Amino acid sequence: MLPSRYLPFVQSFILSGLMSCIMSAVITYINLGFVENFISIWAHAWLMAFIIAYPTIMLVFPFARKLAMKIASK
Repeated sequence: MLPSRYLPFVQSFILSGLMSCIMSAVITYINLGFVENFISIWAHAWLMAFIIAYPTIMLVFPFARKLAMKIASK
């Protein structure tokens, strides 16, 4: 187990991994359909999306959390 101080990094890693996985699969399917090499194309798209998603979430998550807390506290 990791110490709780690593929670933002682990949470962002999991969230970006799951979101990029789902979104890249859906978008690949929408654009190409279920073609013969779908898994290979999707895996490449997922890797590229994850490379962008993880640092983006690390940058945006604190702002999004503060904004959500303001909205939810009203």
